Amino acid sequence: MKIDSDDFRVREGKKIKLKKWPTEVTPYYSSEKELKKTLSDRTEELSDLQSLLYASNRYAVLLIFQGMDAAGKDSAIKHVMSGVDPQGCQVFSFKQPSQEELEHDFLWRTTRCLPERGRIGIFNRSYYEEVLVVRVHPELLRNEGFPDEALDDKTIWRDRYESIRNLEAHLHRNATQIVKFFLHLSKEEQRKRFLARIDEPDKNWKFSKADLEERERWRDYMKAYEACLSATSTTHSPWYVVPADDKKNARLIISRIILDTLKSLKMEYPKVSAEHRKELGLLRKLLAKS
Repeated sequence: MKIDSDDFRVREGKKIKLKKWPTEVTPYYSSEKELKKTLSDRTEELSDLQSLLYASNRYAVLLIFQGMDAAGKDSAIKHVMSGVDPQGCQVFSFKQPSQEELEHDFLWRTTRCLPERGRIGIFNRSYYEEVLVVRVHPELLRNEGFPDEALDDKTIWRDRYESIRNLEAHLHRNATQIVKFFLHLSKEEQRKRFLARIDEPDKNWKFSKADLEERERWRDYMKAYEACLSATSTTHSPWYVVPADDKKNARLIISRIILDTLKSLKMEYPKVSAEHRKELGLLRKLLAKS
């Protein structure tokens, strides 16, 4: 089956209900052999396109991954980007902000990590945490030191969405292509993955009481994600809702979207002038004789 990226894209201005978006779809692979072959082919294709991105040096690409705990963000990044040259790719994971970061505006700590032209930047969580986790936990917002007038619940989220849209529009105008993935996991599948983290000793470090406490706020998180995706998916910086209950299928979908994005960019290898080609010819003769 062919993957159509548009099937997972959130249209600009469309209010979404995540209950209507599947967490699992019919697999795009019929066997493990086919899966490995497809991923291998896409890894090679992605490597070629990343080399072209680097050589052309006209665009930057920013991939943002968001999702509930155990949605598979880490493994998706690891497997999908396995063939990319580390020199052309930068991965940043954003956890709890430091005190220094809290002293700045909420976009500051991530804008410092934006990719330069020719490179792919990956944000494992991002500035979107400030309209997701912080919205579910308003006490975090109160502890950030803002004046009372800046904490009006009727306007703060609207204003933050606007700041995000403005940032992403600015980046797009300056040749940074942004693609945002929400790994859409079911609550039942999260339960299974949490149990595996408890039952398998090698995964014990991944689970704590805090994970269970966050799970209790599932409904609040879904509402926060719905509001966020609806307000910040744009034509130039779209959100894709990726069914995440099947990790392998999710990787196929993500890789297809990334490839389609890179192919949409107008890239070409730098052209060599006639004078430079002549010089290369002379250098080749000298090298052949040495």
